[in-house]
This record gives sequence, C-alpha cells and structure tokens, in this order.
Amino acid sequence: MLVLVGLPGSGKSTVGRQLARRLNIPFVDSDHAVEERLGCSIREYFEREGEDRFRDIESEVLDDLTRHHRGVLATGGGSVLRAINRERLHERGRVFYLRSLPEDVFRRLRHDRTRPLLQVSDPLTRLRDLFEVRDPLYRDTAHHVIETARPTVGALVQLILSHLELSSEPDASGTSSATDAS
Repeated sequence: MLVLVGLPGSGKSTVGRQLARRLNIPFVDSDHAVEERLGCSIREYFEREGEDRFRDIESEVLDDLTRHHRGVLATGGGSVLRAINRERLHERGRVFYLRSLPEDVFRRLRHDRTRPLLQVSDPLTRLRDLFEVRDPLYRDTAHHVIETARPTVGALVQLILSHLELSSEPDASGTSSATDAS
C-alpha cells in the first residue's frame, strides 16, 4: 500500500488519484471513508462532536484501511497527530510526505470553505501553526519526503514512481525496506 501524508491542501487526493491510475491500483481517500462512516461531512461532525471524537473515528478508519486496502491511500491532514496512526501507516505502507509550505497551501486553499481547521480569521497563521506541529510528525511517519512547491501533479506522480523504482527489494509484505528522507 502507498500512503500519502501532508498538510490539508498539499495535493494528497489529487496526486493519489493520478498515482493509482498510473499504477492501475485502487485509490481511497481516508477523509471520504471517514465521512461514509459518520454519515455526514467531517465539518458537520467536527462542529457537533469536536476534534477529539473525530480523531477517534479517524483512527478506527485508518486501522481498517491499513489492514485491508491494497492501493493508494490519501490520508487526512491530521491523521499523524496520534502516535498509533503514525505507527500503523509507517509499518503497513510505503509513506510519502507531500511537503508543502504553509504559504503554498494558503494560495491553493484561500477560497476553500470545506476544511474545518481553516475556518478561522487568519488561515495563513493557522497553516503555519499546523506546519510547525505536524511537519516533524509527517517526517517521522514517512519513508520519503517529496517537496511540492512547484512541480505539476504529473511531475509529483513521476517523482513518487521514481522513488518506488529506486527502493530496495520488496519484503514479504510488498513494501520496500529502504528509507529515504530526502
């Protein structure tokens, strides 16, 4: 399983869909899987039940997906906040951190009203705060770090494919044992 982690708006879903298409394997977005389980949008659930309860459901869904999904998994931006999620993602998949600077994400998301954590008076400051907390967690989870500043989606997909080709021999679980934090 290939796993994409990163800030909200870093391109996980867009890159993940194209990567899965190129490899002819299934794609799943964990946020969509969470919404299916919740029966409502993440934003609605967040407002009604709070972040802690949302993270509980997210952990359950990620556990299920990392056990049963065989393809590309795009995770929610906060999926790495819990240590158990980081461990499961790292152990059960080949994890790529799509590293985007807060300013780049802000340019992409400044008009997006669907992301609950960005519905604040100063979303750029919020993204900077998220980056400061989450960047080390994404790095800890990832086998590979991919900088997303300027490349097109196609170039990012090709970069991931190149990393996969350069990885060492797959082990029995189908994942490579090589680690690259470049």
